[in-house]
Amino acid sequence: MRVGILGAGQMAGALGAGWTEAGHDVLLGARAVGKAVGLAEAIAGEQFGAAGSASADGGAGGTIRGGTLREAAEFGEVLLLAVPAAAVAEALAAAGAADKILDDRVLVDCTNAFAPDQAAKEGTMAFVLSEDALAERIAALAPGAHVVKAFNLCAAEVWQSGTRIFEDRRLAVPLCGDDPDAVLRVAALVSDLGLAPIHAGGLGRARYLEAASAFVVSLWFAGEDARAMFPPLEAAFAVPDAGECSR
Repeated sequence: MRVGILGAGQMAGALGAGWTEAGHDVLLGARAVGKAVGLAEAIAGEQFGAAGSASADGGAGGTIRGGTLREAAEFGEVLLLAVPAAAVAEALAAAGAADKILDDRVLVDCTNAFAPDQAAKEGTMAFVLSEDALAERIAALAPGAHVVKAFNLCAAEVWQSGTRIFEDRRLAVPLCGDDPDAVLRVAALVSDLGLAPIHAGGLGRARYLEAASAFVVSLWFAGEDARAMFPPLEAAFAVPDAGECSR
């Protein structure tokens, strides 16, 4: 599959490297083209020994190269938007949203709109959302694209790590999107990274993923084990009260 990545930061590098290793062809795009080219060359050098499509041991790796945001948008069957929230509108415009370049493309949104929590006690780093529904704004900025929210719950270092199993369970990636075919394509890319896709509803539910990220990341920064908040599925209790059913 051809994957165009809008951005050349840590998230772009982590996911781009994983998909290249899985055999996909990736084009990293950025306004600073040199940054995209440099990141692509670093990934290719690390995986293959030199820029190219063949791994050092003869395996079937994909290709990766850098270019402009528009080149990445034109190249990709699936696009990953991996820029800061403040740069979303500028990146989509540079990619050609107004020229319908993004129409009918699957657009994976891994962004978060975090702001410091001014109510947090002194010395504690915590976050709130700077906007309530970033994925929905992205869909409005690229109305012809099929937006799927994914990969926003964990830092780039997690996706970059080779560890995929924690406490005997595969790390999962919730997906929110309105187009079933787009969600399936993103689910395949999730699986190609050794992760478990979870279909979590339509794009309107992405705001809850964004809020969950702000809440959980704040707990992690505070040194709390957010993973311990929930029992496993086998022990989850979700039977409505009788009074709730009669209303």
